[in-house]
Amino acid sequence: MLRYTLMRLGIFVGCLGVVWGLVYSGVAPRGLGDSNGMWVVLLSLVISAPISFVVLRKERDRASIQVAERVDRMKSNLEANRNQEDGADDAARAQGQAS
Repeated sequence: MLRYTLMRLGIFVGCLGVVWGLVYSGVAPRGLGDSNGMWVVLLSLVISAPISFVVLRKERDRASIQVAERVDRMKSNLEANRNQEDGADDAARAQGQAS
């Protein structure tokens, strides 16, 4: 997941650099007043999102498989702990009834 996040951040930073260059060279329009920085960041986000969606598809699928495996492992561990507690509780009750 960290690898995917870093790759996505890298694409955003690349888009930010390109958009910044285009805005300050006059090819792309500048923002109004002091909003130029916000304009550059927002435009970079809008451009980097579809690029990340297409370019990082395999990495995103790999990350989702890892997350799903981790969730399944945690669920099985939780179920095993629950069964272990139930067994210990049943044994304690059986021992208490025998006394």
